[in-house]
Amino acid sequence: MPHCEGCSGNNYDEKLLQIAKKYEGNPKDIIEALHEVQNLYGYISDDAQKCLSKHLNVPMSEIYGIITFYSRFKLKPKGKYNIQICLGTACYVKGSAKIMEAFEKELNIKSGDITEDGMFSLEEVRCIGACGLAPAIVVNEDVYGKVTPDQVKEIIEKYKNM
Repeated sequence: MPHCEGCSGNNYDEKLLQIAKKYEGNPKDIIEALHEVQNLYGYISDDAQKCLSKHLNVPMSEIYGIITFYSRFKLKPKGKYNIQICLGTACYVKGSAKIMEAFEKELNIKSGDITEDGMFSLEEVRCIGACGLAPAIVVNEDVYGKVTPDQVKEIIEKYKNM
């Protein structure tokens, strides 16, 4: 990996350096830079935050604040198949908490975690805009409506066999 000059001796890959240099010296562009990093890696690592902080002259605390404020940004990698369980009002009332429990049990992980093999990650979201399908989940781009806990194992198996 190329050395990121001036970044306390940390090493970063070439693509991250290209993003950092594209926005270098433009702190007002931090959200755009974070979007590019998120799109590239699926999350924003500590090293990426340090690199952007140095090149864009934005304090680490501000970068962390932005990442944690906007739900689109993630601090941890996602699995090959990211499962989002809607816990918004309509879905929650229709039993989405039980669906979350079923996924946690079946995958042996908690919300916010990733399986050891990197195949699945699980997260709770507040609304996916599919209230008429409540309770609803999303696996990557696939939306499932009127999901029951009994369907969880079948949904997981579908993606294991892809």
